[in-house]
Amino acid sequence: MASVESRYIATAKADAEGRLIEADEVLARLQQACGGTIGSRIAIPELLALVEKAQRYGLRLARQFEAVDGENRVTAWVEIAPQSSDEDGDSGSTIDVVSWHSEGLPPENDIEAARRRVEINRHLADCTARLDSSQRLLSIDTQAPDLAEFADVALANVGKPWTDLVSLPGNSHQQPLHWRLLDGTKCTVEGSSRSWTAHLEPLGQPQPGSAGFVLYLTADSPLSAGLSSEEAAGPDGPSFGRDLTPVLRQPINRIIANAETIRTKLAGPLADEYSSYAADIATAAQHLLALIDDLSDLEVVESDDFATAPDRIELADVARRACGILGVRAREKAITLVAPPEGESQLAIAEFRRVLQILLNLVGNAIRYSPEESQVWIRLDRIGNRALITVADQGHGLEDAQKEQVFEKFERLGRSGDGGSGLGLYISRRIARAMDGDLTVESAPGLGARFTLSVPAADEMREVPR
Repeated sequence: MASVESRYIATAKADAEGRLIEADEVLARLQQACGGTIGSRIAIPELLALVEKAQRYGLRLARQFEAVDGENRVTAWVEIAPQSSDEDGDSGSTIDVVSWHSEGLPPENDIEAARRRVEINRHLADCTARLDSSQRLLSIDTQAPDLAEFADVALANVGKPWTDLVSLPGNSHQQPLHWRLLDGTKCTVEGSSRSWTAHLEPLGQPQPGSAGFVLYLTADSPLSAGLSSEEAAGPDGPSFGRDLTPVLRQPINRIIANAETIRTKLAGPLADEYSSYAADIATAAQHLLALIDDLSDLEVVESDDFATAPDRIELADVARRACGILGVRAREKAITLVAPPEGESQLAIAEFRRVLQILLNLVGNAIRYSPEESQVWIRLDRIGNRALITVADQGHGLEDAQKEQVFEKFERLGRSGDGGSGLGLYISRRIARAMDGDLTVESAPGLGARFTLSVPAADEMREVPR
């Protein structure tokens, strides 16, 4: 008997419910590292799947499984044998470990981890604000009903430190503190009964924060009470954009954030295949959120009273911001974004937020439909009293018949699996024309596409229409 047992590194027993009721040291340690204990359900995902399969079909299995114990990746070969009921009516499986290999995980990329944390904060945030390098408020954006009062107060206090607008319990230090001390701090907001956590994303290199900050306010819990049916409907009846979009965004954002937490293993070790499942969940939720945003925008731009807020803006700055936002997505396909260089300028009269929305759509499409290791350019120009910004790619291009078709509502030109809604270009052109501009395309098969946004040019002394 001793010679047979010497074949095995470790042995264990699981009951009919998949609980690990006995285990030698190496398996017991791995069970604990994965969040389980002796007597609890097997916490090693791939091993549990093998045990359940052996018991379900009554088969003896010899298979390899992988797991992560926090610091190492474990690869083991096990033999699993289902057991018949004994005198007490118990059944289960024996688990014999034939081989065991453990190797250290590669060091975590701090930059990548920080970027993922920022993405998670962005998806969870109920309120986003832009701050200058001294943490003074520049702008604020929120759709949370219980932050309406806070948003009004904040807009009336642009230029003041954001810490003047919230309460930081137990903190009597002069504000604002260094941003690293405020990142992750708890706070309360006037008009909201929820508890909040503040996260600060520093902008600028090489000194973080030299170009300002993005402030994310994340509630510790979702709103527990919704609006009454009369409040939700509003004076003109229910509205998808006004009433349903804020309600849908919050749970979907939480799905994305939680899935990203699992995918990037911020919450603990996880096998690669389960991390991939979480990535699929996050991607599907992001597509759903994009569709909700598109449908909300569609309702807005098709309303009779839709109008933009023109101002004097710098198109080069908008282009560089769009490239910064989509830089990670471009790098995933090894696509180079070529933004207008520093010093190049083109003033225009348009709404900054709407121009950025159009550029994000154009550059995002260019990345989606361009081949890997290609380039996407954003170029500025002026013809007469029109300021132009063009997004050019090296994709497959468009046939002549497709050049107008691509701007139609829900048009995707047969690309049914790309996750798009077919509304982006339709909405972008509606917005461009509302700004007294237009959105056009030049293209030929095999020669890429060049989408050009034209808006009124701004001279230094020209007044902005109101």
